[in-house]
Amino acid sequence: MTWYKKYLAVYEKPFNEAPQAVIEVIKENIRHLQSDHPLVSVVVIAYNEEKHLLANLWSLSDTQCKYPLEIIGVDNESADRTAEIFQACGVPYYTEHQHSCGYARRCGLAHAKGKYYICIDSDTMYPPKYIETLVRKLEQPDMVAVSSLWSYIPDKQHPWLGVKLYEFFRDSYLFLQSFKRPELSVRGLVFAYNIAYGRKVGYRVDIVRGEDGSMALGLKKYGKIGFIRKRKARAVTGYGTVGADGSFFNSFKTRAVKALKNAGNLFIKKEIYEDEDSNLIK
Repeated sequence: MTWYKKYLAVYEKPFNEAPQAVIEVIKENIRHLQSDHPLVSVVVIAYNEEKHLLANLWSLSDTQCKYPLEIIGVDNESADRTAEIFQACGVPYYTEHQHSCGYARRCGLAHAKGKYYICIDSDTMYPPKYIETLVRKLEQPDMVAVSSLWSYIPDKQHPWLGVKLYEFFRDSYLFLQSFKRPELSVRGLVFAYNIAYGRKVGYRVDIVRGEDGSMALGLKKYGKIGFIRKRKARAVTGYGTVGADGSFFNSFKTRAVKALKNAGNLFIKKEIYEDEDSNLIK
């Protein structure tokens, strides 16, 4: 996968090091993408993401999509230059003063004008056909939500082979899990859904993590949740919570043990969602 390499020129870099020419290209491309009557609302949430947001918006500005769309941002009251980057790139944004992904996504949902909501994490880069691929799936009969997969950027601490092995086993587990418990295979950075139903369900804001899985669980009563494995819908991101367990081997071991303990989820349906902090969400 090489489509994202040009965005690495500004990834993990402070905004004052960004070439003005790149900013102007992003701004112009986004201006051309914006529609006054969008079918799709692409919502970028960000909290202190100065070093990632520009690369994220650069990737979104290269979007190739036949559906009319809008790109809007939510600044979760960042202390860095996150809001300034939205402004510089011509992205309309809203400030959410209460901190959490749930509050930020809820803010985006309140302002979205489209029929479909595309969740975008600001530390992540998305391929050109990402949005179109998700929307095409959402347009299928009885489909209310979709999720896809993501890769990590190899580096010295995370060599290419180790990353690919990790992704292979994780992807296989998520795919198997998606048959009976699709809400457990949902991750916020690669999630999209029908806005009308999403507003009926609403985002949980009383939990630290799991707001998207909880949303997916609520959406199940309105229709199907699709699982997309196409490369066109595969995002690329940093290590986030994967790096919280120390080495990559420890990350793999921790998640493998958890997957084995929860292997029963592959074969049964439940009407509860268990988030990453083990809080049950009914």
